[in-house]
Amino acid sequence: MQINLITGISGSGKSVALRAFEDAGYDCVDNLPVSLLESLITTLVAEKSERVAVAIDARRGQSIAELPLILENLRRTHEVRILFLNADTNTLVQRFSETRRRHPLSANKKQSQSATLIEAIDKERNLLEPLRFQAHSIDTSNLPAHALRSWIQDLLKDKPLGLTVVFESFGFKKGVPSEADLVFDARCLPNPHYDKILRPLTGKDKAVQEFLEIIPEVISMESDITKFIEKWLPHYIADGRSYLTVAVGCTGGQHRSVYLVNRLREHFQAQKELSALQINFLDRHRELDSIPVKAS
Repeated sequence: MQINLITGISGSGKSVALRAFEDAGYDCVDNLPVSLLESLITTLVAEKSERVAVAIDARRGQSIAELPLILENLRRTHEVRILFLNADTNTLVQRFSETRRRHPLSANKKQSQSATLIEAIDKERNLLEPLRFQAHSIDTSNLPAHALRSWIQDLLKDKPLGLTVVFESFGFKKGVPSEADLVFDARCLPNPHYDKILRPLTGKDKAVQEFLEIIPEVISMESDITKFIEKWLPHYIADGRSYLTVAVGCTGGQHRSVYLVNRLREHFQAQKELSALQINFLDRHRELDSIPVKAS
């Protein structure tokens, strides 16, 4: 059975993620107690279910500490993947304030509401930290719900086995993605933003691509990043990873980083020997994907 565990910090989008799995045809269970996970899998196997997504959070406190061992046991006979959703504390406080919901780990203490909420968030981070290190993490701080759904849909399209390499563009002015394993800084490259014609365009547009592809520094950086990844990719595979996120940033995440991410994905996707190793390549554009899609 393919078991997808959805976990992470409360308010980071686990419900959105679970609905994306449900829409893709997975059997889905929300807020499952850790102690019931193995019995649930046994029942689903008996019912010949092939794919399940289970959302588990830290609302039951220390019982979450038992989860890594349970997952280790399940991996002996099943394929197990973990999706960890995260967000910065300021974003989480704002989301809880907007929804007026109570954090699952909030306690009745004689403190202000905001102080109690921040304390609960910090406690949850500590409880879930062991899971974060073995999971594919997505930082939803600057990500609207529609973009998160789209990213998860892309993940569900990849092959169930092997390594998935995610190339992600971002803007430094909104911070480095917390899920990034490797980060490259493209802010030193000539910026199309200062060309009035190119400014409203993105790295996906032909005019911007033609501007960047003839600049020696851009060519050199693309080559250096490519060689670095080619050198170290076998070591990440040997480490047993399921996902590797390579983030490329520029100032606004609109031109240079988008161009480089697309070039990197195209280069590696064309390597037949990597495809034979069941390595899958995806691209994401944090700032561009965050722009709401206008109805036609």
